[in-house]
Amino acid sequence: MSDVNLLIRGSEKVIQHYRLLLASAKTESERQLYRSRIEREQRLLETLQDGVPQRSAA
Repeated sequence: MSDVNLLIRGSEKVIQHYRLLLASAKTESERQLYRSRIEREQRLLETLQDGVPQRSAA
């Protein structure tokens, strides 16, 4: 597995974790914090994915 693919998988896991935290957030400030972190991580993920050729379906 290439380093970029490893970063992509890690970023996907971080997003999943923030979504779980968002679902259990008790205050609006917590929800906003997790939403902004999810958005930031999704932008990073898109940047990483743009640099990796898509796998062809077998």
